[in-house]
Amino acid sequence: MAQAKQGDTVTVHYTGSLTTGELFDSSEESGPLKFTVGQDEVIPGFEEAVIGMSPGETKTVTIPEDKAYGARMPELVADVERQYLPAGAEPVIGQQYEVTQDDGQVFNVTVTAMTDDMVTLDANHPLAGRELVFEIKLLEIA
Repeated sequence: MAQAKQGDTVTVHYTGSLTTGELFDSSEESGPLKFTVGQDEVIPGFEEAVIGMSPGETKTVTIPEDKAYGARMPELVADVERQYLPAGAEPVIGQQYEVTQDDGQVFNVTVTAMTDDMVTLDANHPLAGRELVFEIKLLEIA
């Protein structure tokens, strides 16, 4: 039976959770995920888990932070004066904004704290610093 390898385009169903059991994502609602192994389209640990799987096979893997979204980086957290937020913005903890740097690079930040004058914005991926658990079912190899 065929096994997934570098360069294969695969289709999978997955459920992602934290080690606490808290679900953070599932393809059951959004539909199967299709990606090419070796093209850095998914996190490294997910890609590594799929290699060697055969269609119809299901496995559960725990992916350490360094093979997921990396460690949290304190330098990606900044306190910003409210006056620098978009006009009319009413930030809420947990809300995400798209920020464009002077060089045109765009990235997402999450509001993590607020005072009357300041808003704390965190540009770390929400799952950075976390070990992730995925149940993966390989549906197809193309």
